[in-house]
Amino acid sequence: MTLATQWRPNLSPTVLLRYDHVRDDDLLVLPERVVVLGGSAAAVLRLCDGTREVWEIVEELAESFPGAPVETEVPAFLHRVLEEGWLR
Repeated sequence: MTLATQWRPNLSPTVLLRYDHVRDDDLLVLPERVVVLGGSAAAVLRLCDGTREVWEIVEELAESFPGAPVETEVPAFLHRVLEEGWLR
């Protein structure tokens, strides 16, 4: 799995990242579908605003979550989300 090194991930236009106060969960709201995000998925996706390259997202998360395997897990997660069509 290789992501373009200069890729600046951004949520697709039909995807919204929302916090649900009733559920106390982060959600991806898609046409006719809602995905409940677990773990640090929302923290990763909040950084996908089209202004940061993948390496910058990894760097920022490494500072926020010292010792976490962000260098391997974040690109893999972004690749899966891209395949779902939720990122562009």
